[in-house]
Amino acid sequence: MRVLVVSAPLVGHVFPLVPLAVALRDAGHDVLLATGGGGLAAADAGLPVHDIAPGFDFGRIALRVFPRHPLVARAELAGTAGTRGAGLLFGALNDRLTDPVVTLATEWRPDLVLHEPFAVAGAVAAARLGVPAVRQENSLFDGRELVRTTSARLGAALRRHGLTELPPPAAALAVAPPSVAHQDGWPMRYDSYVGGGELPAWLREPGDRPRILVTRSTLTGPGDRGPMPAVVAAAAEVDAEIVLVRPDERSTRSLPGNVRVVDWIPLDVALPASAALVHHGGAGSAFGALTAGLPQLATTGPGDRRHNAELLARRGVGLALRPRDITARALTQLLTDDRLRTAAAQVSREIAAMPPPADLVARLAALV
Repeated sequence: MRVLVVSAPLVGHVFPLVPLAVALRDAGHDVLLATGGGGLAAADAGLPVHDIAPGFDFGRIALRVFPRHPLVARAELAGTAGTRGAGLLFGALNDRLTDPVVTLATEWRPDLVLHEPFAVAGAVAAARLGVPAVRQENSLFDGRELVRTTSARLGAALRRHGLTELPPPAAALAVAPPSVAHQDGWPMRYDSYVGGGELPAWLREPGDRPRILVTRSTLTGPGDRGPMPAVVAAAAEVDAEIVLVRPDERSTRSLPGNVRVVDWIPLDVALPASAALVHHGGAGSAFGALTAGLPQLATTGPGDRRHNAELLARRGVGLALRPRDITARALTQLLTDDRLRTAAAQVSREIAAMPPPADLVARLAALV
């Protein structure tokens, strides 16, 4: 069959779709990934990629949308907007994406459209062609709510393509471990393409001291302070090796002796030899630590970061802190609190018991 995979043009949205796309390709199906922006890097995984958003600039969309909704904008920066801010942003984005995706689908004629919740343009194209649409989750939200709030802004785009509303998907793929977050659909183990980068040999094995990896977002914007400056400030008082992954310049101006720096690395390979992960609260980082069974510290912040961090803290697998509240004591707790490590190991086993992407290929083919 021919499968069109549609994602918002952002790395964090595209990369989690790649493992299933590759599994479909390896099973002999024709796969085309429709995205844009930084997501075009998925071509490095050996997939054909079509740019549906030439000149994409997420910041420009935000500057156009949020001034008309100042209260939602303020809540979005605080991480308290729920799905309202995301609905505004991705509704505007999908209004732009719908026509290019429908045009591509009309020309390429897929038998199945696989899309993430913030790429409802894919669902529009599937409805227009009369083929099954499948929603693949890639976050810790309930994708049904994300689709609802995004498609609520698509009135004109829906009408242009003869629709009054989006029909329900033929299936949905739920990737969140149930003890952390509820999602509707067939369970599928979370996996993600990690892009390029080489892992230094010293990161493949545990060091003389416990290792804490510290990452930051692939997407920056207003209110995005991230954890790195605070971790560096506290590092000298922590009995650990601390590794900053792809840091910005302000985080590396003056480093204690126990802090090292690396460029982009395959995080999934580095995590097993580490003791903990500190990150900005993004879903991809959260899933990485959950899969590896590591305690994590996630900072609360704009967008989905507060939601994700609080889910992790509620499950007992990590700490949810504002960047300015990161201290040596908090970092030490990541390494010494047996309750965090026990809960993280439980969730890791829960994820390992979920079917891998390759196991879903036959069920998807049966929809056609």
